[in-house]
Amino acid sequence: MQEQLIVSNPKVMMGKPVIAGTRITVELILEKIAAGETIEQILDAHPRLTREAIQAALSFAAEALRADVVYPIAEVTT
Repeated sequence: MQEQLIVSNPKVMMGKPVIAGTRITVELILEKIAAGETIEQILDAHPRLTREAIQAALSFAAEALRADVVYPIAEVTT
């Protein structure tokens, strides 16, 4: 059985999904990628992370969005 890489515990980071054994949230990984950081930069900044853990975070986020209600983004007019 594969080790679960994404876990949630109410006592760790207010229950947000994190990489197992760390306090690195899935949210943080997504924010860093959205800001343009590469996987290599993220790995360098967080030595406890692995490429597999980052992939698990991305997969977790995709699955969460697939199962969630999607709210349309309001169009911004100027």
